[in-house]
Amino acid sequence: MTKKVMVLMGGFSSEKEVSIESGRGVAAALIKCGYNVTTHNLTDTRKFITALNTEKPDVVFNALHGNWGEDGTVPALLDLLQIPYTHSGVLASAVGMNKHLTKLLAEEAGVKIATGQKMTAKEFIKIAPTLELPFVVKPVSDGSSVGVFIVKKPEDIFKIRYDDEQTELLVEKYITGHDLTVMCYEGKAHVVTEMKANSGFYDYEHKYTSGATEHILPAPIPASAAKTCMAYAETMHNRLGCKTVSRSDFRYNEKDGVIFLEINTHPGMTALSLVPEQARYIGVSYEDLCRNLVEEASCRCLK
Repeated sequence: MTKKVMVLMGGFSSEKEVSIESGRGVAAALIKCGYNVTTHNLTDTRKFITALNTEKPDVVFNALHGNWGEDGTVPALLDLLQIPYTHSGVLASAVGMNKHLTKLLAEEAGVKIATGQKMTAKEFIKIAPTLELPFVVKPVSDGSSVGVFIVKKPEDIFKIRYDDEQTELLVEKYITGHDLTVMCYEGKAHVVTEMKANSGFYDYEHKYTSGATEHILPAPIPASAAKTCMAYAETMHNRLGCKTVSRSDFRYNEKDGVIFLEINTHPGMTALSLVPEQARYIGVSYEDLCRNLVEEASCRCLK
C-alpha cells in the first residue's frame, strides 16, 4: 500500500516563505518517489488538526522552519496525535532551537564554544556600551540568522532593534575566520562546507539569495580542522538525540581553532540549502534524502 505523506510548510515564524519553498521541493521529490503526497500550508492550528483528521496521513514531513516548527511544538502535537513525523523529536528540537542550552550541552561534551552570556534585550541595551568589541548579538531561539547583529564599533549598537524588550539574547565574542557547516546524516559526518558571502556576513539574505554566497565543498581548511568539525557535528547530533539529519555550524581560524556555533535539527531543503548539497556530495540524491526522512519517521508512542 502506498504510504500517504502530508508535507507541512509555512507556519508562523519569520522563515515561513523559506519553509514554503522547502515544502514545495520536498513534495515534488516525494511524488517522484511514488508516495501519495498532500501539502498543508500552516496558517491555523485548528485547520491543521482538521486536515490531519480528514487526510489521515501515514507520515507528516515537517518542512517548517523557525519557531513552532523546529522548537518541538509541532512534534509534540504530532506525538499526542500519534502521527509519525520526520526529523528529530520534541526534546532534540526544543534544545537545538535554544542556542543557550545547546552551548551548555556542547561545553559539557568538550566541544569548544565562543564565550558569551544570555540576557534580555532590555538588559543588553543597558550594558551594550560596556561590552568588549567585537561581539555578536542573536536571539536565543530563532533560525536562519534572523535577528543576528555583528558589533565591530560602538555606533553599530544603535543599529540593533528588537520589538520585544524581553526577547532573550545571546551575546558572544565575535570569532573571525572561515564560516563552516557540517551535515550529520544517520549519525555520521562526511564533509565540511565553507560559506563565503559576497559582502557582509552569512545572514538570512545571503542564505536565500541566489549568487549571494559561494559554497566551497570541501572547505579549504586544514585536515585536522575539518576532522574536528565533523567530530563536533557527530557529538552534538548524538548528544541531542537527533534523528536522520542535522546540520552544525562553526567558525574556524588558526588562533581560536574550531568553534561550535549552533545546531539545526530541521535543516532547509531549498535549492540553495546546504544539507541537500552535502548529501549529493556523498552520493545521496535529493529524492533519496527525502525518502529516507519519510521512511525513518516516527512518533513517541503513548502507553
